[in-house]
Amino acid sequence: MSETTTNGKGSLAFSSLNLHKDLVQNLSSLGYQEMTPIQAQSLPEMLMGKDVIAQAKTGSGKTAAFGLALLEKLEVKRFRIQSMILCPTRELADQVAKEIRKLARAVHNIKVLTLCGGTPFGPQIGSLEHGAHIIVGTPGRIEEHVIKGTLKLDDLNLLILDEADRMLEMGFEAALDNIVERTPLDRQTLLFSATFPKQIQAISESIMTDPVIIKVSTEEDQSNISQEFFHVEDDVERFEALRLILLDNPVESTAIFCNTKKETQAVCNKLHDDGFSVLALHGDLEQKDRDQTLLRFANKSAAILVATDVAARGLDIDSLDLVVNYNIAHDSEVHIHRIGRTGRAGAQGKAVSLFSDKESYKVGLIEDELEQVIKPGLLPSAEVLNNVRLQAKMATIQIDGGKKQKVRPGDILGALTAKNTEGKNGGVEITGKDVGKISVLDIRSYVAVDKKVLKSALRKLSMGKMKGRTYKVRHLTV
Repeated sequence: MSETTTNGKGSLAFSSLNLHKDLVQNLSSLGYQEMTPIQAQSLPEMLMGKDVIAQAKTGSGKTAAFGLALLEKLEVKRFRIQSMILCPTRELADQVAKEIRKLARAVHNIKVLTLCGGTPFGPQIGSLEHGAHIIVGTPGRIEEHVIKGTLKLDDLNLLILDEADRMLEMGFEAALDNIVERTPLDRQTLLFSATFPKQIQAISESIMTDPVIIKVSTEEDQSNISQEFFHVEDDVERFEALRLILLDNPVESTAIFCNTKKETQAVCNKLHDDGFSVLALHGDLEQKDRDQTLLRFANKSAAILVATDVAARGLDIDSLDLVVNYNIAHDSEVHIHRIGRTGRAGAQGKAVSLFSDKESYKVGLIEDELEQVIKPGLLPSAEVLNNVRLQAKMATIQIDGGKKQKVRPGDILGALTAKNTEGKNGGVEITGKDVGKISVLDIRSYVAVDKKVLKSALRKLSMGKMKGRTYKVRHLTV
């Protein structure tokens, strides 16, 4: 087992690799020129067929790394399941499948099939009977298919575990064992993990052959993130400190991390009662509610997300203005991962952490990780409690029609921006600037609109036609 560590300095072009020219040309058209540190370190090893363990956080370019290795290895003319990517959650699996399809668009006839829980089992069997090259899915549903014999892995030559640490946290170790037992022994195995708990070492020893370990230092990546720490005496003071911090930092997008599901929901409820625009994300939510929560936060139709670490991993959010650690993370690596969600793409980020005497030892571990002394700061003045609670600018509308009804983002945008034909009763005109993110799923679509045009948007979408028919619509609220 060999190990490579890099501080992320320097860059290499994708064209320097021995990739198929169609893949390189497609990367160029997507604007991918130079490799990120994790790509530069891991791709050459993966392309040589080696087993790889890579420490990589969300936003590091890890999906493109293993996606390119997968596509380079794939034999399109062999219509068999050759590659499988296991992800801890349905939302991450959907993101990964979307990225793979984007990377593969220059290579014709590649079929990617997503198999996740929370969706009907029967249609998945039908899709498997039609065949696929690549499977992306969650351990529970994949295990169900392999045990029932509806998913055959005899031709699998590449197995990828994405966010392996989180899969172990969620209790998927037995499911992973069941799945791996049904794969060929001579496969290549790639394991990506944001943190390196002891379980990662154990699972790698049981399913991998002489893996190359790659770790990319996050030190440079987080130089643009300012950190503040505040000492609190008890839980009452902790919540009051949170209110002070939020009211002193009226930003568009904030994530608050708690260590338990119960506390996550309790903090969300108290903030909501105090007038904040807030949503909760934790493992006790139904899949549909999880999906809608993530979508609404990404749409900027909620200003604050309170979440557990397990639920928030894989968040597809472009940038967070502020991260608040309501509790100090159990592991200093998790703390680094949390705060790394702000300050993306070179932007200035801010992270605030609250701690009590009982958590002082955890602060000490963070000091060791950062190699600096942490001095608690002074909380904002109580005067900020009179400040207006920042509300989200956008609202999210659900449309009961999606890809299966041939609905496209352009159809939704066109329906919203069409000129009013009802005179003064037609509502305000809507322009493209009033429309935010549009997400079209299989049987539903979601669109974010500026709150000032919400009533007009609901009227237009419910009364107007897309693809020759009308659809039921509703405003998603807390």
